[in-house]
Amino acid sequence: MARNTPFYGMARVRERIDRTLAVIVAAFVFACGGAPSRQQETAPQPVTRAQSDFAAIAKARADSTRLPYTAADVHFMSGMIGHHAQAILISKWAPSHGAGESVLALTARIINAQQDEIALMQRWLRDRNQPVPEAKTGPMTMNMNGMEHEMLMPGMLTDDQLQQLDAAKGPEFDRLFLTFMIQHHRGAVSMVKDLFEAYGAGQDELVFKFASDVNVDQTTEIARMQKMLMTLVLGVPAP
Repeated sequence: MARNTPFYGMARVRERIDRTLAVIVAAFVFACGGAPSRQQETAPQPVTRAQSDFAAIAKARADSTRLPYTAADVHFMSGMIGHHAQAILISKWAPSHGAGESVLALTARIINAQQDEIALMQRWLRDRNQPVPEAKTGPMTMNMNGMEHEMLMPGMLTDDQLQQLDAAKGPEFDRLFLTFMIQHHRGAVSMVKDLFEAYGAGQDELVFKFASDVNVDQTTEIARMQKMLMTLVLGVPAP
């Protein structure tokens, strides 16, 4: 194309305009973060405790919308906290009361497992804005027809039984501990039965899994303790 033609002059003008626009666009993209910055290249920050708690609460509420929990679920989780607390209390007596090796091993398992389960139950209640009982043994306060009543959860030891166990030493402690803990575990199994028989209860995913685990684990431990008791009382080796 001849340099002195009008089309050549227009092409030169367009070329300069295109270059100018390219510079402006590049500057705009860079200013808006189109180019990778040092901050973007850094590793993701770890999740904070507050963010983790918020996520847990959000998930709990989403689960509760999909599978609503009931008053029976809250009653079960609240009551089982005190139930576990008593099992832990008397299990901790074993070393100071001269328990045998098999009972010491049993009580160690009970303490480890049920401490974790208490934390799980308290978190479940807290995430759903329900009252969270302390992990302490004793009667549970129930509201019935507008009046508060105290009652022990099924299988829990009475004050007389606690005093009797605390006064025992050695083989007598083992015998009473196994006898009372069988009673205690049977109470927990009956609480699971009552939960699943309540209309609409046990549908929450975590409640269902936890209650099912309690039923299986404590039924298994009852059978184990019965064998231990037979060996202790009758001197018959466990099959």
